[in-house]
Parts: sequence; structure tokens; C-alpha cells
Amino acid sequence: MIIASTLTTNLAILVLAGFIGFVVISKVPNTLHTPLMSGTNAIHGIVLLGGLLLFGLAGLDAFSKALLVIAVAFGTINVIGGFLVTDRMLEMFKSKPKSPKPDGDGAGVNTAGDGRGEQGGGSSS
Repeated sequence: MIIASTLTTNLAILVLAGFIGFVVISKVPNTLHTPLMSGTNAIHGIVLLGGLLLFGLAGLDAFSKALLVIAVAFGTINVIGGFLVTDRMLEMFKSKPKSPKPDGDGAGVNTAGDGRGEQGGGSSS
């Protein structure tokens, strides 16, 4: 009876947290998504560290360790993917390098077309 009550309470908290998270994130303006994602990635990094610390504890059974390995693997994928998406979003805000424009004076260019590589068509003596 107590286990069912605890499970029901935990599931209710999970559903409410998911709903509230969705509502909050959907109201964030587009300009704030990148800083928000960076902060979330930092929090997920702390969660991963906690998972790795728990993994080192003695006294966990094999099932708990298997679930912990799966959770750490999914958390790692989440952190790496989040940083890649954040990096891609920040690339959109960088200015593109300007292509060099050709000089209009033609200095150093062989205009005679004789292939000697010097300017003009004078003969050497």
C-alpha cells in the first residue's frame, strides 16, 4: 500500500514537472534560447557527476547499477547534443568573413599578355 502511494506520488510529480517545464519553455523568446540551453547543459553536467558518484557507491545491486549506467549514458548524450546545438546556434550570430575584393589599379599584373610575369612589354638588353 505504501509503495503504491509513493509510486503514485512520484508519477504525479513527474507529470506536473513535465507540464510546467513545457509551459515555461514555450514562453521563452527565441533570443533567450541559447543562454537557457547553456545553463541547462551546465545543470545536466552536475547531474552526470552525481550519477558517476552514485555508481561508485558500494551496496547497489546489479539492477540499480544497470539503470544507473543507462541513465548516465542518456545524460551524456543529452549534454553533448545540447552543447552541439548551442554551438550551432551561436554560429548563426557570427559575422561571415568578407571575401577580398580585387584591387582596381592592376598593380603587379602582366597586362601585355606575353607571359613574362613583369608589367609592360619592354625588352631586356
